[in-house]
Amino acid sequence: MTLQRNVDAVTDAPDSLSVRDVVWRLAPMIYGPTVLFALGEGAIIPLLPIYATRLGAGVAMAALIGAALVVGQVCGNLPAGWAVARFGERITMACAGGLALVGLAGMLLAPSLGVLAASVFVIGFCAATFGLARHSFMTTRVPLAFRARALSLLGGAFRLGTFIGPFVTAALLAIFGNDHAAIWFFGACLLATILLVMLGPDPERQLVTRSAPVRDDLVEDTGEAVTGSVSTAALRRHEGDTAARAGVFPTMWRYRSVLSRLGLAAASLSAIRSARQVVLPLWGVSIGLDAQTIALVVGVSGAIDFALFYASGQVMDRFGRLWAALPAMLLMGCGFLALSFTHGASDAAMWFAMFAAVLGVGNGLSSGILLTLGADVAPQADPAAFLGSWRTLTDAGGAAAPLIVSAITALSSLALATGAMGLVGLLGAGAFVRWVPRSVPRGRAGA
Repeated sequence: MTLQRNVDAVTDAPDSLSVRDVVWRLAPMIYGPTVLFALGEGAIIPLLPIYATRLGAGVAMAALIGAALVVGQVCGNLPAGWAVARFGERITMACAGGLALVGLAGMLLAPSLGVLAASVFVIGFCAATFGLARHSFMTTRVPLAFRARALSLLGGAFRLGTFIGPFVTAALLAIFGNDHAAIWFFGACLLATILLVMLGPDPERQLVTRSAPVRDDLVEDTGEAVTGSVSTAALRRHEGDTAARAGVFPTMWRYRSVLSRLGLAAASLSAIRSARQVVLPLWGVSIGLDAQTIALVVGVSGAIDFALFYASGQVMDRFGRLWAALPAMLLMGCGFLALSFTHGASDAAMWFAMFAAVLGVGNGLSSGILLTLGADVAPQADPAAFLGSWRTLTDAGGAAAPLIVSAITALSSLALATGAMGLVGLLGAGAFVRWVPRSVPRGRAGA
């Protein structure tokens, strides 16, 4: 199947340009809550094993405590989809911020491992709510002409928080000498988030009458339709019975075809992203590198990843979604496969550093892809219920990858587990080629 350039007639529409101006003017309100939450979350993640071992956990139990964050995020997507569809993004985010404060209090005062695990689970649950609320907002308010760039910035906001958070923790430990300082810092971020959401201008209201009108000049060429962003009121008239009225589980059933095809392809991308975070440190240990060298290699890979997040959005908006998804999957899939053959090489450290950089490039080029594809195929009037299912599927892929790596490593070797994740990447690339929707115009405005 040939790759087709995604040309959108909405690009030339004056309404789209005015919406873009409003979106960038409201950028602190749109992206601020995500940055604050991700920054606080990134600050506590490195300390979760420490909190667990202080309460008597071994290595395996400490790993389970850390995994509770991911499990909470997977479990939180469907309820978050219902809440956003029912109450709106603003109220849902404010309530999630308040609930996350309860989770932080539980972490601070936890008398047992059970309470600590439950508190971490609650924070992961709330993280899903923040992610879905802004994802839903972008889907309904941002025109297709620059949707991918806007969503890549949202993905970059998450990356910024998780990239800077550990450095904040290191600074707090140096200043206060108490690891609870990271929890207090997260609490301050949550309070700032709640105040920003409740007292700042509401992007939903600012953009409700400024979105582009429904257009009929886009047609699908690979199965699932891709549409432009439109006003909520117009879309309700256009679509009739919406996903919000249908509910979360009926919506999941209604869109089972796209979830079982494109959704599984997206889950494979999430899986190899997650595998990268697990495999690289383990690979460094297995070839005998010291902790400082491993941290440097992983840090450089993360810096490359972060530096490329906006480039992904530009590629998707200019050439189409597949032009970003396919190179990212091929780079990471081939990177894992090639790395798996270097374990016994005399220059294994050099190959490790090189392929860590390749994986960083691939991951950076994939920034915003899952958000953008979810927005493309979601029902545009009330996407929250659908996005809850979409994000549950993609997060489940990310949660399953570390378990797969651990199981294969225990049964065979880390090299085989790394190669298996490379195969997952290549299979996912084929699935993207088959099922990524591309839209073509019937005619451009004024043509």
